[in-house]
Amino acid sequence: MEKLRFGMVGGGNGAFIGNVHRRGATMDNLARLVAGCFTRNMEKNRETAKAWDVDDLSRVYADFREMADAESKRPDGIDFVSIVTPTDTHYEIAKCFLEHGINVVCDKPICLTLAEGEQLKQLAQQKGLEFGVTYTYASYAAIRQAREMIDAGEIGEIINIIAEYPQDWLIVSTVAQKSDQSVWRLDPKRAGSTACCSDIGTHLEALISRMTGLHLEQVLARFTHYKGSPLDHDIQVLLQYEGNIPGMLWASQIATGTDCGVKIRVYGDKGSIEWRHTQPMELIYAPLNRPVRTITANREYNAPACLELCRLPAGHPEGFYEAFGNIYHSYCAHLIAKRDGTSAGTLRHPTIDDGLAGLRFVDACFRSNEQGNIWVPVDEK
Repeated sequence: MEKLRFGMVGGGNGAFIGNVHRRGATMDNLARLVAGCFTRNMEKNRETAKAWDVDDLSRVYADFREMADAESKRPDGIDFVSIVTPTDTHYEIAKCFLEHGINVVCDKPICLTLAEGEQLKQLAQQKGLEFGVTYTYASYAAIRQAREMIDAGEIGEIINIIAEYPQDWLIVSTVAQKSDQSVWRLDPKRAGSTACCSDIGTHLEALISRMTGLHLEQVLARFTHYKGSPLDHDIQVLLQYEGNIPGMLWASQIATGTDCGVKIRVYGDKGSIEWRHTQPMELIYAPLNRPVRTITANREYNAPACLELCRLPAGHPEGFYEAFGNIYHSYCAHLIAKRDGTSAGTLRHPTIDDGLAGLRFVDACFRSNEQGNIWVPVDEK
């Protein structure tokens, strides 16, 4: 099977997330990196290209517009582009590549405003292009197993959802003054109207959605601003899903002593399921009034849709890189299926609709906090 060709905008200068995208996209041998505009510094741009085995250095571009124009004209041009840059640049880069007929994968949030996101969706639909979004935590194999169990009624009717994402990188980097990320993530012009809510709160919103399939209707949010910052760095949100199902969400970038504490618990009237990012291959399943069980994601008793996301034998943990690989595996499978007139089967990945859901969540949380912590409909324009 002929591999897809992809390019990348951003990710150079030793950026962590750029290499994560590259590894994820190439993990299952469905795509190869052939072009990029990895950084504005052309010397480092070429250094990154060489380190990442881009063979043709004429396909290392000084800016993304040049890249989109040149690649769209090549008979062997890229099939998709990965956008790995700060949030304030996502819209113009994605719009440019879509206008040139090139499929897109974009970090979340997909842009600064809901209006921009809706424009990107409309453009992708008009062009018949695939728009993927990298919601990592929602893409672990264990989360797909949990969804299959919930859909099969194994915890009954959902009665409550609790999700959290505490981390301390911002407070640590602010004190140490060592992180370039903390500079742009604290700037409203670059990060948008929120920081914590957009950056990691959206991960929880997507995680709940992917694990339960429920539609979020209302939020009541309270933001905390660290040392007078114009942006939020700790959020507490009450959630109301369809069917009047309640939930709670806490995300923090100033939770000292916590690295990446993503956890979700879904309670039903017949049992519950819990997942922790620190043990990504395991689900804690508690059927009502029966012994609590640990379900491992890569065992034969799992659902086929879970097993197709696992790469290693049972007992070998798969983590963050593999979750990114799952996103790209599904994304590439859908592009290949479209190219070959076949089906991608049960593979799923976050799309532009998931990106828009994240923007609606952020907008509603922001309005709720600004209006004195009141209930705000998520779908209200």
